[in-house]
Amino acid sequence: MKKPLLVLPIFSLAVPLIMITVSIALSPWFNIVKNALSDLGHATRSSVAPLFNLGLSLGGVLAILTATILITRISKVLAISLCVSGYFLILVAVFDEVYGKLHYWVSVAFFLSLGASLIIYSLISRNTVKRVSALVLLIVAVTSWVLHIYYRIPSGAAIPELISIFAIAPFYIDISLKSLEIQRYD
Repeated sequence: MKKPLLVLPIFSLAVPLIMITVSIALSPWFNIVKNALSDLGHATRSSVAPLFNLGLSLGGVLAILTATILITRISKVLAISLCVSGYFLILVAVFDEVYGKLHYWVSVAFFLSLGASLIIYSLISRNTVKRVSALVLLIVAVTSWVLHIYYRIPSGAAIPELISIFAIAPFYIDISLKSLEIQRYD
């Protein structure tokens, strides 16, 4: 039973990342330095919007399932935080860029919830190296957002978005693996 459950966290990361990659490949206009990933999901301007938004929404559902089934075994607080992240990821897909400010705010909420999850992970982790690594990657992600927001480096948000996702990924997989050992942190 343990091995089949491992597909949840892997798929919850892989599905949206694969759909994003395919969407980029099918969109010669997309520039990773000048665009936000959400530009791929704009319902009226992007031919790959259904594929992109489907990937985000499936990833959000799988993240919620991962948090509910696996991560709650380790930490209820982290599971709740990751459920919130999964829900906001679904909302990013549902309220695509056509919705303007609403899309912006659910995107902000999604990335803030990822940061909160990294902080919670660092607080519950018993491993000092993992704890410090999570905080260092959080600082890298925040720095990438500061550079983008205040200095327009890069001009598009895709790179800070990807940095944020890849910053949490190893800890998300780690805590999921730990949950299969059913060892409580809190």
